[in-house]
Amino acid sequence: MFVIIASGGRTGAQLASFLIAQKHKVHLIVDRTEVLARIHSELPTEVIYQGDPTNPQMLELAGIRECQVLAACTTVDADNLVLCYMARNHYGVPRTIARINNPRNAWLFDKKFHVDVALNQADLMSRLIAEEMSLGDMMTLVKLRKGEVALVEEKIAPGAPAVGKMVRDLELPANCTLAAIIRKDEVLAVRGETDLRVGDEVLAVIASRQKPALEALLGRPNVSNIAAAPSNGKSK
Repeated sequence: MFVIIASGGRTGAQLASFLIAQKHKVHLIVDRTEVLARIHSELPTEVIYQGDPTNPQMLELAGIRECQVLAACTTVDADNLVLCYMARNHYGVPRTIARINNPRNAWLFDKKFHVDVALNQADLMSRLIAEEMSLGDMMTLVKLRKGEVALVEEKIAPGAPAVGKMVRDLELPANCTLAAIIRKDEVLAVRGETDLRVGDEVLAVIASRQKPALEALLGRPNVSNIAAAPSNGKSK
């Protein structure tokens, strides 16, 4: 895939480095001379184009007529909107991705400016922090479909309802598919007869709204439920 990144700083350089490692063709347009020396030390020279990314001549020099994706990652929201609009309207770029710097501008990043994907960095950071603050063991590995679907990992806890059951006997939430089970150093294919054990790491693709139901099935038992359980007349 051929990707053009319009950026003048660390975000664009980091994205370019990642995509190059994934064997994509990348051209990075940089407009800040003070960071050029550092970027040249990190990326191949042929990847870097120095100039204003909103300048049509610079975009054409970078190959925008042939690219499949434009990532507008500048620190100016207006420039990112202009870049997405130009990429689609003037050059027919199939996919545009824009960085939102100021959350108050998020409402502008939609189809009117031909923004296919808008990444609100403040919102993403807030969600990541909230995710990490959770006391549960479930970890969201990847968010898909703008966060509506997620690839999650959950380690089966002692006392979880799923312990000792076969996969076919689990009452999985709707729109949930188990992708794999990691047991010690082995990756197990998920089959109906596969039994679940304490310590198994389960990978699942699930609608984000249903993550609590899966966590209740695989994770630690609810403490309040344990406290409310009948004591059978015995006391310590």
